[in-house]
Amino acid sequence: MTIEFSKQLKATTTPIPGVVLYDLPVHGDNRGWFKENWQREKMMAMGLPDFSPVQNNISFNEKSGTTRGIHAEPWDKFISVATGKIFGAWVDLREGESFGAVFTAEMDPSQAIFIPRGVGNAFQTLEDDTAYTYLVNDHWSADAQGQYTFLNLADESAAIAWPIPLEQAELSDKDKAHPRLAEVVPMPPKLTLVLGADGQLGKALREVYEGDASVEFATRADFDLTAPDSYADRNWKNYSTIINAAAYTAVDTAETPEGRTKAWAINATAVASLAKVATSHGIALVHVSSDYVFDGTVQTHGEDEALSPLGVYGQSKAAGDAVVSTVPQHYIVRTSWVIGEGNNFVRTMASLADRGISPSVVNDQIGRLSFTKDIAAGIVHLLESGADYGVYNLSNDGEPQSWADIAADVYELTGHSRDSVTGVSTEEYFKGKSAAPRPLNSTLDLAKIKAIGFIPADAVHRLTEYFMSRAHNSHCSC
Repeated sequence: MTIEFSKQLKATTTPIPGVVLYDLPVHGDNRGWFKENWQREKMMAMGLPDFSPVQNNISFNEKSGTTRGIHAEPWDKFISVATGKIFGAWVDLREGESFGAVFTAEMDPSQAIFIPRGVGNAFQTLEDDTAYTYLVNDHWSADAQGQYTFLNLADESAAIAWPIPLEQAELSDKDKAHPRLAEVVPMPPKLTLVLGADGQLGKALREVYEGDASVEFATRADFDLTAPDSYADRNWKNYSTIINAAAYTAVDTAETPEGRTKAWAINATAVASLAKVATSHGIALVHVSSDYVFDGTVQTHGEDEALSPLGVYGQSKAAGDAVVSTVPQHYIVRTSWVIGEGNNFVRTMASLADRGISPSVVNDQIGRLSFTKDIAAGIVHLLESGADYGVYNLSNDGEPQSWADIAADVYELTGHSRDSVTGVSTEEYFKGKSAAPRPLNSTLDLAKIKAIGFIPADAVHRLTEYFMSRAHNSHCSC
């Protein structure tokens, strides 16, 4: 065997999405050769996913012509040749447009290839005493074999041109019996788990993901964030993403002894459990945050502003944010003044207007509404666009308003006089009442999320749309 020495580390894409062939620098002299078979930092810089291998397997093959595969396994693999030479064949057996795509290549110790979960792997040895090595990011178990997908080595659709004809090669009986492509059930993608699926944002996420079998929705009855069994009883290897739309949001009740305990249990302790699961299993964690993590002393909040919560609710949310920020794959989606299907400020004002009540509403808290349909769409955009992990502000756009301004808009949109709403200061409104402190400025800077291609709708436009929909659906009790 002749190995090409001193090649530059190089990545070459293939017709199969996610499958990347690497040239490896091999250094040789009179004693033999040496190579860096897998170098995380350099290869990640070239686009290799940080797939966190946990097991190294070696297949030794005594004779040339030994042929193994085609096996699609439920984990990612980084494959190379330790000694000898192989003809490798890979077939995409995942659900999607690339199902059935084929790539082949001859490989010696100066090459390696990354194979994502669900891509079928096969090889034929071209020399005696060939060793084929795998780095995999999950531990092999007998149970995992039930999640494999197989394709027959002689499949006519794949039409792999084996250098040594299969009738002359060494194959196992199992490999000879694998199905043709027309009979293969594609490997489904990993699941996305949406927590808090019965809340306002959860309902919007149900709508945006309607019909997507890879998204699983969990209400509190399905997944109690505060119960250890919820985390222990689930096979997290089957998930790629967790969207945490659950939270304790009773801002004023959080100031009571009982409320304080619940707020911290759900917004901080439970989030720490989710973060641990996400980190351990390489899962992307999307966590919904709040403007209450700030004290509101600056006019507009950017993603990099230091956390400065005023009350228990804000403190518990800030703690959750801090924990999530340690997860390698995380999106913290910071929003404000959420409006969706459920009890919210807009519905309350509409109800007061319909009953002829003239309310006093605070006029010194400034921000923007965030409609759940736009928060949900923004989350989907983050996940599908491959945006850099980190914190993203996400509210509706437009000129910031006070709560009194918004209340007046609601009165006008429901056919009532704007003058029915009286503006008062926060201090005056809560005088003599037991209430949590509120940030006076809740406006979020949206430049970062706009820069990745998501342009939130104008808040006033969404509010108008909300009541137009109400007018067309008289059965809706807003």
